[in-house]
Formats: sequence, C-alpha cells, structure tokens
Amino acid sequence: MIRDMKKKMFKNFITFFKRDTFVIPLASIVLSLFIAALVILSIGKNPVIAYASLIKGSFGNVQAFITTMIKLTPLILTGLAVAFGFRAGLFNIGAEGQLSMGALAATMFGVYITSVPAIIAIPIAILGGMAAGGAWGAIAGYLKAKTGAHEVISTIMLNYIAALLANFMVNGPFQAVGTGIPKSPEITDAAKLPVMISVQASSLSIGIIISLIAAVIIYVIIQRTTVGYEIKAVGFNPYAAEYGGISIAKNIVLAMFISGALAGLAGTVEVLGLHHRFLGTLSAGKGFDGISIALIGQNNPIGVVFAALLIAALRTGSNQMQFAGIPKHIIIIVQGLVIFFIATERLVKTLILWKERKEEEVLQK
Repeated sequence: MIRDMKKKMFKNFITFFKRDTFVIPLASIVLSLFIAALVILSIGKNPVIAYASLIKGSFGNVQAFITTMIKLTPLILTGLAVAFGFRAGLFNIGAEGQLSMGALAATMFGVYITSVPAIIAIPIAILGGMAAGGAWGAIAGYLKAKTGAHEVISTIMLNYIAALLANFMVNGPFQAVGTGIPKSPEITDAAKLPVMISVQASSLSIGIIISLIAAVIIYVIIQRTTVGYEIKAVGFNPYAAEYGGISIAKNIVLAMFISGALAGLAGTVEVLGLHHRFLGTLSAGKGFDGISIALIGQNNPIGVVFAALLIAALRTGSNQMQFAGIPKHIIIIVQGLVIFFIATERLVKTLILWKERKEEEVLQK
C-alpha cells in the first residue's frame, strides 16, 4: 500500500512538472536564495537581515519602487527580445548592439524632429528606434537564412560594430556642441515620455507601461497568430515546417527583426523616458541581461516580466544590502545560481523519463 502511494505521488509530481513550465524557475529561485543564505552565514552575517534589506531597498519606499521600475523597464524588453529569438530556435546575443542602435536612432528623431506636438514626435521616435534595432537584428537573420552564418557569431560581431559606431557618433558628428563630452544633444521636450511619478531626482515615465504592453503583444503574437505559429514551427523543427509549406528563411529574418525591434525599443524608452540624450555606452550590459531573463522566464513573455522584476529588484536592493554590511557580490551569486539550476532542467527531465521507463518495465514483467 505504501509503495502504491509512493507511485501515485511520483506520477502526480511528473504530471505537475510537465504541465507547469514555471516549476523549475521557482524552485531555482528558492534554492538560490537558500544557498546564498548559507554563504551569508559563512561570512558571519544574518541572512534574514540581508534579505529584509534587499526587499526594503527594492520596494521599501516610493523612491526605491521608482528606481526598481526604472531598472525593470529595459530588462523586460531585452528579455522579450532574446526570448522571441529563442522561440524561432535563434540565439540572439545581439540585443546589446540592437539596443544601442535603437537608442541612437530614437535620439536622432527626438533631436531633429521639431515643431511637432508630442502626439506625433513620440510615436515617430519610438517607431524609428524600433526600426533601427529591427534592421540591426535582421542583418544577422539574413546572413543566417542566406549563407548559414551562425547568429551567435554574427550578432557578437554586430555588437562590436554598434559599440564603435555609437562612440564615433557621440564623439564626432552627433556630439553636443561646445561640451567636449561624449554625449548627444538633448531631445526636444515634445519627444520626452510623460512622467507618471517623480520623487526627488527619480522620475518614472510611461516607459514601464510601454514595456508591459509589448509583453502582452508578444504573448498574443506567439500564442494567437499565424506569424507566431510559423516562427514556433521553424524553431521546433525547421525541416518539418518547410515540408508543411512554411518558409524557413522568411521566418528567420522576421524573427530576428522582431527580436531586434524589441531590443531597439529598450534603448528608445531609455532615451525618451530617462536620459533624454544618447550617451554612447547606454546599454551597460542590459542586452546581455536579457539572455538570463529569457532563460529564467522560460521564453514566455509573462514569465519574462516576472524574471525581469526579480533581476531589477536584486540590482536595486543590493545597495541597501551593502549598508547592512552584506557584499553586493551576493546578488551575483544568487543570479548565477538561478541560471545554473534552470540549466539543469534538462537533467531533471531526463531523470524523470528514466524513472518512467523503469516503472513501465516493472509493470510489463
């Protein structure tokens, strides 16, 4: 009887594991926080105080909340960019460069489009930034589709080109006149995103709303449209997709364009809603953060939002943890452990399949 109960519990676990795609990320986060707590104890600090400081630093007051939301905004979009590429079976490591190109284009539109109301200036700047990021991503997609060049190599190379181009622009033809500092002129007031909340020097624009809307749109595209179906089909099995009449080349280029457009939108909202100018080194690793966020969110747009919130909260709260005497590197340990445990998902599934086969063999005897 006890053996039968164990079998039933195991089967229920397998069913739950297969049905709920967020089991592994949630378990990974819990395990990571537990191991990090042991590390904190090993250096003679109190993990309860450390995590209380983390929460307080992220959401403890209005200013902390605004700072977390500001960090969250581009992370959602770069996470969506990488996740969308993954859906097509593409590893887009170029979100960093696509973000920079989107930010540069949006700044140009914001600076040179004058004498128009905000209702025109803002959409033009947003669309311009998305188009630039999308075009930068589509270059890698085209090379993949037509020549077979691996997107990892091409996007890495495009990142370097984007970084050098960005630095050239802010140190040369697009440098603010008379400053001698590597930065662009400030965008016009009409191109700035409206501010929702402002506390002292921190202001939260509607960029966070734009990023959440983008997550919903991408979810609908993936789950409810023909475009999403074809892109997923190419990512799942390109040969079967081609046999079914789906163009592999077209969908690779399209997927990389949409992925790049999302990264470009991340740079756009940073310019229009936060910095109001292009600074060259605008990204600060946000494009690469999108890779870990996409993995934690299981390439699901809704999961990406929560994964980005986790990373943003960890980054913001780490400052408060330092005031409590906890090294900020603990946060890097937590993030690394989360990704490590999620990467073991395949191992867990393999063990479950092995266990299922053993059970079937026993039943057949």
